[in-house]
Amino acid sequence: MKPNETSLNLQVEESKMRAETMGDDHVGTSFETPLRPDAFERDDDLKIELIEKHFREIMLILGLDLEDDSLSGTPFRVAKMYVKEIFSGLNPENKPDIKLFDNKYKYGEMLVEKEILFHSFCEHHFLPIIGKAHVAYISSGKVVGLSKINRVVHHFARRPQVQERMTMQIAAELREALGTDDIAVLVEAEHLCVSSRGVQDQGSITVTSSYSGKFQDEAVRNQFLTYVKG
Repeated sequence: MKPNETSLNLQVEESKMRAETMGDDHVGTSFETPLRPDAFERDDDLKIELIEKHFREIMLILGLDLEDDSLSGTPFRVAKMYVKEIFSGLNPENKPDIKLFDNKYKYGEMLVEKEILFHSFCEHHFLPIIGKAHVAYISSGKVVGLSKINRVVHHFARRPQVQERMTMQIAAELREALGTDDIAVLVEAEHLCVSSRGVQDQGSITVTSSYSGKFQDEAVRNQFLTYVKG
């Protein structure tokens, strides 16, 4: 056995032992999405090629007939979907470019963009997280096109995620992009790793939030929550 194969096998065994020890208990390790230093050394085409190969092996191990017309193209479709769509938010090159404009109308109240539908994937089981984000900011003299807020939410959703981390990442990106600490983010989501496996609890919703600047004031925060609930 080659040295690198031995190292890989040891990593796999260690990973299995950790997973068996933790069971259904999970832990968030960092604010940043865990990525290897060489995460972007391969281009998208090569990643699709490699994922297609490995997903084909998964399907064969499951006993599926890849000669069937319905299944023959699935490995490529899954690989392309992973790289170009549902996990495209891993690549920093895909982060939306946010352009600011002068707040010429001198609007000084909070702006709320609510009911932003997103689809993400739980990083523990790679099952969908489906939810809505509600975002607000108070202008510091600049404003942003409304669609850019949606794009920021979608960018951080399109990666294997933990809801708490995603909430904080959205808030941090908006604080930096808008040049203001006055940011509120509220996320409500259903986790299919809860509803479709394990406890199989149907309909439960997880809520996370991030409040900074003026939104740490109870009255301002309650005004935001009134807009969201209304």
